[in-house]
Order: sequence, then C-alpha cells, then structure tokens
Amino acid sequence: MGVGDIIGDALAYPFSNIKALVLYAVLSIIAGLIGGATLVSTAVSVSSKGLAGFTFSALAIIGLIVLILVLFLIEGYGLDIVKFGIERRSDSPGIDLGRQIGNAIKLIIVSIVYYIIPAIIILILGLFLKNWILLIISIILVIIFALANFMAKCRLAKTDSLGEALAIGEAIGDISRVGLGKIIATVIVIVLVLLIAAFIIGLISKLNNTIGSVLLGIFAVYFVFFYNRAIGLLYSEA
Repeated sequence: MGVGDIIGDALAYPFSNIKALVLYAVLSIIAGLIGGATLVSTAVSVSSKGLAGFTFSALAIIGLIVLILVLFLIEGYGLDIVKFGIERRSDSPGIDLGRQIGNAIKLIIVSIVYYIIPAIIILILGLFLKNWILLIISIILVIIFALANFMAKCRLAKTDSLGEALAIGEAIGDISRVGLGKIIATVIVIVLVLLIAAFIIGLISKLNNTIGSVLLGIFAVYFVFFYNRAIGLLYSEA
C-alpha cells in the first residue's frame, strides 16, 4: 500500500466502526472530566487542613485511579487496532478490559526500554565527547530508537509477545523492511492531521469552551483509531 492508501483507509476507519468510536469517545470525555475534577480536588486538598483536606485527597486518589484505568483501556484498545491493521481487517476489536489494560502496561514497558537505552548511551558518551558531537549523536540515537519503538509496538500487536517487542535488533531491522521513507512520510501526514485538528478545535474552544472540550475528547479517540490503524497498515508490508 502507498502512503496515500494507508492514510485514506486510516481516516475512514473510525467512521466504519462508529459504535466503538462513540463508546471510547464517551470514555475519553469521562476521563477528561475526572481529570479536571481530580485537579480541582487536589488543589482544594493542598489549601485545606484537617479532615476536609484528607477527604479531598482520598477523592483525588480515587479519581486518579479511574483516570489511569480509562487511559490504559483506550491505549490498550489502540494496540488491538494496530493488530487488525496488520491483518488488514476492516472490523473493530472487541472490548476486553483485562487484555487491553495488559496491552497498555506492556506498551509502557516497551517504551521505557527503548528510551532508557539511548539515554544511558548518551550519558556515557557525555563523559568523553564534546557538546556538539554529543548533540549530533544524541539526535541520531533518539531518532533510531524512536522508530524502533514504533516498530516494537507493531511487533507487540502482531505477536502479543513482550519478548518479540523487546528484540531491539529485529525492531531496527523492521525499519528497513517497511521502508524508512514510507515511515517518515506517514508520520509527517499523521502529525499534519493532528496539528490541523488541534488548530480547529482551539478556535472552537475560544468561542465555546464546553463544545471545544467535548470535541477534543471525541477527536482524541478518533486520533487513536486513525493513528493506530495507519501504523498497522504500514507494518503489514514488513
């Protein structure tokens, strides 16, 4: 598939799975409301003393837990969308709370590994290299491992194996198998879609903050569907 075909399919995919889109949009809006309420209750807790402060702190903790679970569920669902994209299926994944929260935890582990390795390498090189040389090497390392992490997410979706996702050499090899140019072109288009949507929602928020917040929650889920579908289709040719 060409980049145009991938993006076209990914843009349309959320609308062909409208029930899942609406469900997760509602969850996203709820997560946003809970996040806002948590911030308010935390602020009150900080400024309060005694029993009242303790009550608000407890509510903030509960709100934070619920918020994290919702975000984990959405992120884990996104990984299942990647898998469906790799398999080029047009339907949407079913809801599996345990599996999808587990997916999100695995994704966090993968991201930590892929970003801590270049950080350690850069820290060690910083003891020996001049600033400008270190800067160039750091940029190269970050780009390589960011793309490898991109591939690792697809490997995790395809195999459901944390070991396969953490096979760093294989993940880096997938970059050339998919095509560096195609990956970069797809990422650029994805970022452009995000920036355009953010600009439009920002304008609407200035007119009506409530409508803007609702649209932001809906678009956040739409973007999860779109982005993960796109990278799944991209990796399907690896």
